[in-house]
Amino acid sequence: MPVVSLYLDDLEKLLGVDPRLVVERLPMIGSDVERVLDDRVDVEFFPNRPDLYSVEGVARAMRSFLGLERVPRRYDVTRSRTSITLSGKIDLIRPCIGCAVVRGVSLTSRSIESLMSLQESLHWSIGRDRKKASIGLHDLSTLNPPFTYTTVSPEFAFTPLDFEEPISLSEILKVHPKGRRYAHLLSDVSEYPLIHDSTGHVLSFPPIINSNLTRVSLNTRDLFLEVTGLDASAVNRALNIVVTALAERGGTIEAVEIRDDNQVFLTPDLSYQTRRLEVTGVNELLGITLTAEDVAERLVRMGFDARSEGEVVVVEVPPYRCDILHHWDLVEDVAIGHGYENLPAKRPHTFTIGSSHERSTLQSLVREIMIGFGYLEVMPFTLTSEKVHFEWMRRQRSKDALSLENPISEEYTMLRTSLLPGLLKILGANKHHELPQKVFEVGEVVAGEKNHLHLASLSIHPKANYTEARSLVDAVMRELGHEYVITDSDDPAYITHRSAEISVNSIVVGGFGEVHPEVIQNFDLENPIVGMEIKIDL
Repeated sequence: MPVVSLYLDDLEKLLGVDPRLVVERLPMIGSDVERVLDDRVDVEFFPNRPDLYSVEGVARAMRSFLGLERVPRRYDVTRSRTSITLSGKIDLIRPCIGCAVVRGVSLTSRSIESLMSLQESLHWSIGRDRKKASIGLHDLSTLNPPFTYTTVSPEFAFTPLDFEEPISLSEILKVHPKGRRYAHLLSDVSEYPLIHDSTGHVLSFPPIINSNLTRVSLNTRDLFLEVTGLDASAVNRALNIVVTALAERGGTIEAVEIRDDNQVFLTPDLSYQTRRLEVTGVNELLGITLTAEDVAERLVRMGFDARSEGEVVVVEVPPYRCDILHHWDLVEDVAIGHGYENLPAKRPHTFTIGSSHERSTLQSLVREIMIGFGYLEVMPFTLTSEKVHFEWMRRQRSKDALSLENPISEEYTMLRTSLLPGLLKILGANKHHELPQKVFEVGEVVAGEKNHLHLASLSIHPKANYTEARSLVDAVMRELGHEYVITDSDDPAYITHRSAEISVNSIVVGGFGEVHPEVIQNFDLENPIVGMEIKIDL
């Protein structure tokens, strides 16, 4: 979940109240305060509230929640003379687009940091790591509308962000950090998407990187925003959140005319959505008694425009609240607005005395053993991808691996059959920390439609070797009370003749050794690594 840094002076400027009051009340709207520092507070927000992924969004929500603003702020959208035309094969590659112009924004280093953080958080959440939607922000003063969204040859060249010389699009996918990271999104196309102005100046190469020409700076006053993707709903939701955040900074929003062969339409659409909420249903779900006026008042605290009409509450949902999909979502906001601390406590109807499951007892024992050996426990995701799980590990796909029928992301397409790939990803994400690093996980893998409990560990440092791994295996197996046999291994994830298999009662239950250099490079690591993985629910 995204962690948003809220600078206290910036929050006070946007809200006009003591930021310490905001920090105290933030957990009540669905967040977790990670840390409070002298100048800022770091807050983790749930994925269902992407409108809170910026200090501007938090300030807007807290104005209503603290009763500082009784009527939610509505954003005027005027029609500009700016337009963008879709051409080429763009309808076959990345057909959805939404645009806007925001003028008169006064940017500071803090607001730029907030804007960039919001952009990346939306890429991760709504955009599904840029596949469904990616956002481009541009200094409008460097451009000459109208714009064109089209496709070009991979040999087309421009100067990408953070580069000083033009390079081709195909080279960007190989040498630019963002290009390498997101090249897979364009792996199946022969032409690449591009946005340029009337003079041929490039704005962006979606969904990869913007042009260095349009970089947003402290001198930027007018911005052009473009959001492209494969999902029109995701594109429009991301656009609405960004433009309204900029409007909180004093910007005025202008609609952009989008033209293609079939239609002409304007974005953004910041109209409110009307819903009707039955009060009886609210009371049944929450177990309390509220009147229609009470429900409307709670929803106003949550930033909605709400009014009572008999036993029904008419709710106007703001355009940036993309989490409201069902009337149950409104009921949840009624509960938050009422205050969870004000809901009556009730004893459950049934009472039982629990005890630890033998599987949990085994996990606790293994954790105690590994922590005693100086290892740090981590908890990677159970879902993974075939690329990470097999290709990066130099292993063949297992016949008993289970794939997801409708994965939401290319990163999560299957259930893991091994713990080691997840641990390697953890090391890759923490390579900026000092060595040695020693991590372990005791968790479940899924193979052949059955769950199995495994223990895996990795140790990375310049002198990591087979002897270290063998010593750990001997110690763990001794502590668990297992008699075992060590034999040669042919696991391609390890270096040949520097790895081994572990057998108990003539059944192979795991392996260990020095991780193969190619695997180390695949996870963007550099130092030697030794690892082990053992099935422990024997």
